[in-house]
Amino acid sequence: MIAIGLHAMTADELRRDRCKPLKGATHRLEGDPLKMALASVPDWSLRDEAAAIGRDFKFNGFLEALSFANALGWLAERENHHPDVELGWGYCRVRFSTHDVGGLSRNDFICAAKIDELVAGR
Repeated sequence: MIAIGLHAMTADELRRDRCKPLKGATHRLEGDPLKMALASVPDWSLRDEAAAIGRDFKFNGFLEALSFANALGWLAERENHHPDVELGWGYCRVRFSTHDVGGLSRNDFICAAKIDELVAGR
């Protein structure tokens, strides 16, 4: 859940939201707000000294991983928030960070929640 004032967002609320342009350190998530955000997407983990979140996805071959990466690319374009992606036979590694805030922002967690929904039915 992400703290927005006194309100914490659930993964469902994150999936319904859209990414917005964010600039500056005031939008960077740290401390308790970061912990709450990470709890909303429990399959993701902190990377790069808490400057990014990432998740490794496993697939049954290259074509499945490539199909996922293509769907992920479509989602990233729609949200205008792009991850780093590593693709290989049977796997796809995804890493989000918001360069314009110098670490993690709400946008990273919105996209992570949407990707979780993308893979939930497979």
